[in-house]
Amino acid sequence: MSPWLGLIVLLGSWSLGDWGTEACTCSPSHPQDAFCNSDIVIRAKVVGKKLVKEGPFGTMVYTIKQMKMYRGFTKMPHVQYIHTEASESLCGLKLEVNKYQYLLTGRVYDGKMYTGLCNFVERWDQLTLSQRKGLNYRYHLGCNCKIKSCYYLPCFVSSKNECLWTDMLSNFGYPGYQSKHYACIRQKGGYCSWYRGWAPPDKSIINATDP
Repeated sequence: MSPWLGLIVLLGSWSLGDWGTEACTCSPSHPQDAFCNSDIVIRAKVVGKKLVKEGPFGTMVYTIKQMKMYRGFTKMPHVQYIHTEASESLCGLKLEVNKYQYLLTGRVYDGKMYTGLCNFVERWDQLTLSQRKGLNYRYHLGCNCKIKSCYYLPCFVSSKNECLWTDMLSNFGYPGYQSKHYACIRQKGGYCSWYRGWAPPDKSIINATDP
């Protein structure tokens, strides 16, 4: 098994079945969770690509120009290549060359960065201002908090370190308002609550689970 196949098992739920016929499926993830659970988080532009013979359908290796690193300084301080499955059925990621800057998250295996459809990957110009601020500061503050997904009502938090994530209940679905505009941050008394604002979080805010 290649490192990337192991990564898919960890980061997304998928059924192998007959390779090449099953589609990649992933559980929704709030950008903060994606940030906190990734080895590497960077902003980069793709400048080249090459298909190499690794895994059942090959591996696509993208050459990137790293613009900024948000997480992963000790794992890999500078990323030059990212690896992903060549097949989208195995959660392979398709990126445009010399066109956009991307926010890329992923894992490090054997000194290489791997990413895919089950990671949080987005064009930089499509991120909200709150998401960009989260990458720079706020998401890091919430890595000790837990974002609890709510798919069906009723939903409740079960501990003070949880924020209830209700985007999936909306008619608009995922990604929703909380994903785009809120971070779950530890507040006064050890409670975690949703936060949106321009300044660092107010220490007097207590457990506001509904943004």
